[in-house]
Amino acid sequence: MRIPLPQEFGERAREILAGRAAPARAHDAATVVLLRDAPLEAYLLRRKATMAFAAGAYVFPGGSVDPRDSDRVVAWAGPSPAEWAAVFGADEATARGLVCAAVRETFEESGVLLAGPDPATVVADTTGDDWEADRLALIGRTLSFAEFLERRGLVLRADLLKAWAHWITPEIEPRRYDTRFFVAALPPGQRTRDVGGEADRVVWLSPRSALDAAVTGEVFLMPPTSRTLLEMSEFDAVAEVFAAERRISTIQPAAAEVDGRLVLVFPEGAGPGIPSGPGIPTGPGGEKERS
Repeated sequence: MRIPLPQEFGERAREILAGRAAPARAHDAATVVLLRDAPLEAYLLRRKATMAFAAGAYVFPGGSVDPRDSDRVVAWAGPSPAEWAAVFGADEATARGLVCAAVRETFEESGVLLAGPDPATVVADTTGDDWEADRLALIGRTLSFAEFLERRGLVLRADLLKAWAHWITPEIEPRRYDTRFFVAALPPGQRTRDVGGEADRVVWLSPRSALDAAVTGEVFLMPPTSRTLLEMSEFDAVAEVFAAERRISTIQPAAAEVDGRLVLVFPEGAGPGIPSGPGIPTGPGGEKERS
C-alpha cells in the first residue's frame, strides 16, 4: 500500500533517500492495547493539540523505555525476559525494559496496574491519593518503576500481556521509535480514569466504532493505531484476542519516489487498512510521542 507524503516531508525524504542525511535513531518503546469486554472495547487517549508530534491523534497508552526499566531485577510472574526476547527478536535486557515500560506506561496513562502482591493476583484498586502520588512520581521520573514495585511489595504480571506487533517509525521522521505492541485486559476491579498530562480526552471505543469515526473525521488515527484496531475488530471478546496465534514481524514503512512524487510504502497487509477519510492520515506517522 502507498500513501502520498505531505509536502513538508519532501525535502527531508529526498535528502535521506539520496544518502545526504542520516535518519534519526529509533528509540525502544512499548505500547499497550488495553481491552475490556461486553462489548470488546479499546482504551484510547487523545493527544493534546499543542503536542509537537501526532497532535490530536487518538493513541494507545505507551512510551519510551526508561533506561532504569531494565537496570534492576524486579519481582516477575509470567514469561521470562528471555522468552519475550525470543518473541520480539531483541536481547534480554531490551525485552525486560520493554515489558517494564509497557506496564509502567499503562499505569501512568490510564491508572491501570498489571501487578499484584503475588504471582497469582493483581491489585484491585489504584485510585487512592497514595497511588496518584506514585503515578505522578513515575511520570516525573523521580521514582523508578523498580523502586515503585519494590516499595509496594508488588510482582510484575508479565503473564497478563500478549505480544501483538512491532512497528518502527519511517526513516524520514525526525522522531523515531522502535515500538513493540502488547495487548492487555482491564483487570477485575480496576478502572481507568482521566489522568491528564499529554492527553485531553480518554475514551473506550469498540475497534469498529473507532475506525468508523476515523473515516468520518470524528477521530484521528495514525497508521499503526488504525491497523491494530482493524485487527482487533475481528474479535468479539478479550479471550479471543489472547487465544489468537500471533507471529511478530517488523513493520517499517519506507519513503519512495514514484513518478516524481514521494509516497510512503507499507509492507503488504500492513497499511492503515481502511478507506481514506478525514481521520486517516496521509503522512508517515507512528505511535505517540514518547516521553
